[in-house]
Amino acid sequence: MRLIKTAALCAAITPALAATPALACASCGCTFTSDWLAQGLVTQPGQALTIRYDYVPQAVLQTDTHRVDTAAIELPPEREIERRTDNHYLTVSYDRQFANDWGISVAVPVLWRPHRTIGEDTTEETRSNTHGIGDIRLSARWQGLSTPKGVTGLQFGLILPTGGFHQTFTSGPGAGEVVDRGLQPGSGTTQAVLGAYHYRRLGSEVALVAQAQVQFALNSREDFRPGTVIEGSTAVQWLGLGKGTIVPQIQINGRVSVRDRGDNSDRENSGGEQIYVAPGFTAKLNSALSAFANVQVPLYMRVNGYQLTPRVVLSTGLHARF
Repeated sequence: MRLIKTAALCAAITPALAATPALACASCGCTFTSDWLAQGLVTQPGQALTIRYDYVPQAVLQTDTHRVDTAAIELPPEREIERRTDNHYLTVSYDRQFANDWGISVAVPVLWRPHRTIGEDTTEETRSNTHGIGDIRLSARWQGLSTPKGVTGLQFGLILPTGGFHQTFTSGPGAGEVVDRGLQPGSGTTQAVLGAYHYRRLGSEVALVAQAQVQFALNSREDFRPGTVIEGSTAVQWLGLGKGTIVPQIQINGRVSVRDRGDNSDRENSGGEQIYVAPGFTAKLNSALSAFANVQVPLYMRVNGYQLTPRVVLSTGLHARF
């Protein structure tokens, strides 16, 4: 099989190719591109289990490409002024590569998301802490286009509406009201994911990975339909450090988000474009276990309306092959 011939090239395959947890925070300004921060793609027959923790602190209120000076806003405000959202994601992923160019993966995210905001015509903060299992992602890939010089694959999958979307604010003037759909653990909708990726060596110690994908809703639910998301990434790895036991890499990630739709969406304050740079590394702990960490920082961000944005995204975890 062609894929087995390329296995030696892919011992340090990039994190860009693993399953994505379903993140339901488009309308609250979440710009996290998790595909580029994951681990777990098995490029030769076998299985893998990945446990990953991601932290996305959204603390900067932004409109268009400009930071909003919240200290200058008089209270009560004429519109909602979001204060801070801390997104914590713990994702468990299982991956299986078969000996016939096909592979499958399952990603189960658990999240907790403390959020603070000042509502229109109020002077005190309203707080929430949505939490629970998010939307589970099932995906498959076909790597039949691969050659001895590189791995080329196509991805397709579904994001299932397994996360709750009726949690309420816990304190403040808005206590008891349902939290915005973009802040809920799940979107309530089924989404499809289509993508492609390519990996190849540029030399004895340098590898290149490129990936692109589109994620779009197949239905709406209770007057909410998440916007389509288009993502792309290019990563360069250095394979020559510590005889390949430590693999540094740097990624450039891009994301375009279309506005959410529906009466229960915050359409005005959703969607935008972002470009990130993400340095990181993978460290091989033994023959089966590796650890990884990435830091993602923005190079460019434009958002629609007023949205909280992160100035850093952190990811770390363990990846086991068996």
